[in-house]
Amino acid sequence: MTVQNSAALQSLAERLDPEFVLGVAAAAFQIEGSLKADGRGPSGWDAFAEKPGSIMDGHSPAIACDHYNRSGEDVALMRELGVDSYRFSISWPRIQPDGRGSFNNQGLDFYDRLIDQLLDAGISPMATLYHWDTPLPLEHGGGWLNRSTAERFAEYSAAAGERFGDRVAQWVTLNEPVSVTLNGYALGVHAPGHNLLFNALPSIHHQLLGHGLAVQALRAAGVTGAIGVTNLHSPVRPATGKPGDRMVARIFDILMNRVYADPVLLGRYPKLPLVARPWFRSMGKISDADLRTIHQPLDFYGLNYYYPVKVAMGRGPVSIPANNSAALAQLPFHEVGYPEYETTGFGWPVAPKHIGILLREMKDRYGDALPPLYITESGASFPEPEHVTGPIADSNRIEYLASHLGHALAATSPGGLAEDVKLLGYYVWTLLDNFEWAAGYSQRFGLIHVDFDTLERTPKESFYWLQALSRARKA
Repeated sequence: MTVQNSAALQSLAERLDPEFVLGVAAAAFQIEGSLKADGRGPSGWDAFAEKPGSIMDGHSPAIACDHYNRSGEDVALMRELGVDSYRFSISWPRIQPDGRGSFNNQGLDFYDRLIDQLLDAGISPMATLYHWDTPLPLEHGGGWLNRSTAERFAEYSAAAGERFGDRVAQWVTLNEPVSVTLNGYALGVHAPGHNLLFNALPSIHHQLLGHGLAVQALRAAGVTGAIGVTNLHSPVRPATGKPGDRMVARIFDILMNRVYADPVLLGRYPKLPLVARPWFRSMGKISDADLRTIHQPLDFYGLNYYYPVKVAMGRGPVSIPANNSAALAQLPFHEVGYPEYETTGFGWPVAPKHIGILLREMKDRYGDALPPLYITESGASFPEPEHVTGPIADSNRIEYLASHLGHALAATSPGGLAEDVKLLGYYVWTLLDNFEWAAGYSQRFGLIHVDFDTLERTPKESFYWLQALSRARKA
């Protein structure tokens, strides 16, 4: 008996509602390559990746998986995989090179073809409008520290909605604004590489404002698909029961989770502990008009879940996966590990039960204001060879996906921890091994192995596991 016909797989398939969406997710900058082809403009990530020392081992995103030229091959693999949906991102600088003004027809045509290829394969498109690739001219003008970027984002969103709105089933405005702010503007380990710490916080408000304006623009364009937003969320716990650890855990939870979700879902920013208020001064006074714009009715909310976070008071290590951050050492708190859990290739704890805890926390915080949810990313990297001659027996990834999906289903089933949460689907991160941001090609998250010398695609055992799960569910 193999994992493809195991009793465990059959049991998991039986728990999947016929309407539950099984999907895979990817991001344009991580897979497309062709950064200078057919009128695409540079992004902030293009510039960041060219700085010596920014990317592990000097890896370049210039080719990545060459998806721009191989989209047909990749859609055929998705058809073989049997997933219901593909969550992809539209490259803003590919369709609007300067981030303002005219649009690039060749870029628009690429996504037209991709969407049509997906529909022809029976795969529902979920389009993410922003997965971190800010057009470089806007980044030079301050990027998300500049309010006008939100306005430019709305114009771009309107154009995307007008062009693709008749065929995209779901729209995601932003992907992980928390990662953009913390990694890109506060700690300097992602583009644009700023070390601003708490002075990075205006980038939160401007991203959320961009989200609200984009929702309005999509609706004005008459898109037929559902509209939502996606963020990275993690349950946050104090390292000990000491008052200092409890306080910094509360603050980090605000920084990681609530400062993004509260304005979107409740129309207000969270109340800050007195000790933290000076750290948030850079946000300035927020107008009621801005909050009304951010607080748009949504059809769904997306959760990217990877691992829980534990926080302790005081300064800690400066090293984070794939990079060091001098700014990190200046923070008055630090993350500590979960030694009781196994870890991924990134060193992240494998803690599937916390996905149910996260779902419960979301419902407790937002109640009836919480829309139906998707798990829009869930997956893991593990050490794997650069070159293969056949499918990798990645049993660790299979166990990761089975346990996380299983815990999400158990939590939202009758009698479960989050039985009152409507969970619509689960998207695996990711289809292809790809350019993993500052980690370059060192972390392999894919269901499909990519040889970055030959670009040959080789499905892993996890690919065939998900294929079998999809077939068993549909049988």
